[in-house]
Amino acid sequence: MKNIVVLTGAGISQESGIRTFRDSDGLWENYKIEDVANFDSWLKNPDLVREFYNQRRKQIIDAKPNQAHIELTRLEKYFNVSIITQNIDDFHERAGSKNIIHLHGEIKKVKSVRNPDYIKELEGWELTKNDIDEFGEPLRPFIVWFGEAVQMIEPAIDLCQKADIFIVVGTSLAVYPAAGLINYTTSNSKKYLIDLNDVNKDIRGITFVKEKASIGVKKIVEEILEENQIFEKLNKDE
Repeated sequence: MKNIVVLTGAGISQESGIRTFRDSDGLWENYKIEDVANFDSWLKNPDLVREFYNQRRKQIIDAKPNQAHIELTRLEKYFNVSIITQNIDDFHERAGSKNIIHLHGEIKKVKSVRNPDYIKELEGWELTKNDIDEFGEPLRPFIVWFGEAVQMIEPAIDLCQKADIFIVVGTSLAVYPAAGLINYTTSNSKKYLIDLNDVNKDIRGITFVKEKASIGVKKIVEEILEENQIFEKLNKDE
């Protein structure tokens, strides 16, 4: 069974109503990134950081996976599919994908500052200063902030090295270390990049699909199924 690895970025969740990581005005959900996405900010103004992630968490809980997330699950019937996402939402899980690596953390989880192994699911959308760890210290969002190590990059690299097909959705491969994952794929692996924005066309051996995620993913999924003679099986089942 072929191994398919899918790397997703902000563009795949945009159609669910989630704004992209950085808008053209340099703000992230109307906040300056440097005020909410590093540990120094947490130390200086934890209330502001909590409020920012509370609002994002509430927005994500109220939103739903879109067709791009759902289309990817079609591949799991016939291939070994792994999702590597830069997104902190849970849309892939809610769409039905099973094997998911979150490179930058998960919005619905919180963790201890002192004990990195203390991670828990937050009930509801609101994290308050009364949510504490075993040391009585406030829990922080389970998010990889700027300047922090991307702990899941090594497992992601291992998957990419085994990929027969590598699909990039909704990211222009500009944010590292995630952008470097494509370099770990083999020369024999088939590669696609789906993004509505202009991307680096210097990447060799990759098929570019300039479409929004829902359209581009459906197109590539159907192409992969057809190339593997799976459409006939689908038609018989129907």
